[in-house]
Amino acid sequence: MTKTRVLAALIMAPLAIGGVLFLPTPWLVAIAALLFLLALWEWLRLADVEDTLARTILLACNLALMVALVWGSRSAHGGSFALFQLVIVVGVGWWLLALLWLKHYHFASDHDSHARAFKLLAGTLAVVPAWCALGVIHASEPNGHYWLLLALMLVWAADTGAYFTGRTFGGKWFGGRKLAPRISPNKTIEGLLGGIVLAMLVAMVGAMLIGVDNAHLPAVAGVAAVTVAFSVVGDLYESLLKRHVDIKDSGHLIPGHGGVLDRVDSVLAALPVFALGKVWFGF
Repeated sequence: MTKTRVLAALIMAPLAIGGVLFLPTPWLVAIAALLFLLALWEWLRLADVEDTLARTILLACNLALMVALVWGSRSAHGGSFALFQLVIVVGVGWWLLALLWLKHYHFASDHDSHARAFKLLAGTLAVVPAWCALGVIHASEPNGHYWLLLALMLVWAADTGAYFTGRTFGGKWFGGRKLAPRISPNKTIEGLLGGIVLAMLVAMVGAMLIGVDNAHLPAVAGVAAVTVAFSVVGDLYESLLKRHVDIKDSGHLIPGHGGVLDRVDSVLAALPVFALGKVWFGF
């Protein structure tokens, strides 16, 4: 299993990096839409939508929303990202509400229509804003492709830092305090802090390589810390959905890694926050 996971990662990582660096924004946004809709397909399963026709119709509705956002952003002067940015703000607001959902573990944990409706709405509020954020970051000038790569690297660095910090210090020096034991027993506060620290270091180095002036470096580090915190919320929320339906993986599309949603759950929450912070602080 470990060899399979490593091999899959060695294939996926270069493809992701190459796509971000070399594809034009319209092509990358189109491919990202396909990837995120695959994740949403798995999300619908976690929301107790088992019927294939129903899931297909719901997926088509979300695709139509994406198309409508692109169409509504066009203008005679080449288009505007104002509508995308509004959706990004809505997405950040949703992830703030998700914090409350994580606190109230049993909310919408049953299998009635009301619980399903809440989770279907949550899926749209998670996937569509993240897709909008990806496009806004990549299209930003200058060096938007580098900024998007850095945003993704923050999530990867946070996972790496959390893993090694949790294994090294959790339970040995600091007691391994659980972050959310009912949702994800293996996550610790020490791991979270380690992930944030490593991500902040990556953000600072990356920002300097991109050419950010020293005055903006504290803002980049702060946005990186908040981005990582929200990425953990995204990961925990997917874990919550899986626990509600007693499923280990969202799917089996990626060998050794589970489903697409298992790979992008943190990214869904991280991208809107990073995009909003980038626009807010102007770096």
